[in-house]
Amino acid sequence: MGTLFDLKNSVGEIYHQYASKHGVAIDAKQIEQAFITSFKSAPPLAFLPNELAVIKQQEFDWWKQVVSATFEQLEVLENFVDFNAFFREIYGYFGTKEPWYVFPDTIDSLTKCRDRNIELGVISNFDSRLIEVLNLLDLDQFFTSITISSMAGFAKPEPNIFQIALGKHNLVATNAWHIGDSPTEDYAAAKNAGLGSLWLNRQAHSLNIENQLPNLWSLG
Repeated sequence: MGTLFDLKNSVGEIYHQYASKHGVAIDAKQIEQAFITSFKSAPPLAFLPNELAVIKQQEFDWWKQVVSATFEQLEVLENFVDFNAFFREIYGYFGTKEPWYVFPDTIDSLTKCRDRNIELGVISNFDSRLIEVLNLLDLDQFFTSITISSMAGFAKPEPNIFQIALGKHNLVATNAWHIGDSPTEDYAAAKNAGLGSLWLNRQAHSLNIENQLPNLWSLG
């Protein structure tokens, strides 16, 4: 998210839409701000190795805590007649194709990399729903590996998650490059882990960081 694809609408707008269906009216911008606070305050989305069913339940519970904390901040959590039903609905929604769109430079750039026999892998601070989302967006075909924090046991900026991904390709860090949209969790984290690092700065805000890309087309 933010590198290959993104949300059509903000999290606040989506939560607002679904909360309204459940009888809770709250401004989308307020929800967005509360969500950002809750998300940043949450522990890393990374769990100890376990059976997939157990990890999926931990993912569900992790997100439920973030979302409940969001509406608790806004003092409307108790206004839901059935918060569990609301949460199950939005959790399922984010695992479908509907909320997402693929950036216009994504397919072209991934195709060029594949045509040059460059092995590609995903490293993401997300949960197992990402595997299905990549499939639904027809992006999974480009990647040899998918390393997800919830399943790897480590989240960016921890260097361990990069090492796990590198191991899937039998590579050392100095023989790999990482591209991501976060200056801290992607650019700085990959650089600290010893990889070549590129910051995908789609917002074009000027920061004193080398190796900036305005889009994936810039890879050539």
